[in-house]
Amino acid sequence: MRRHELSDAKWSRIEPLLGSRSGPRSKRGDRDFINAVVWRVKTGVQWRDLPARLGHWKTVYNRFHR
Repeated sequence: MRRHELSDAKWSRIEPLLGSRSGPRSKRGDRDFINAVVWRVKTGVQWRDLPARLGHWKTVYNRFHR
């Protein structure tokens, strides 16, 4: 686990709250999306500075914006 990412214990508490979503299924998964949003909120940087390991910044931003 890296800094600003959810531990397995935290993820197991959050995952049931997500429910189902409409639209195409995410290739990277919900956990990577949540980790990307948490990373951005905690660091306060722009979406374009999102680390590549969390997904392409524009894809994460579009999902967040929706």
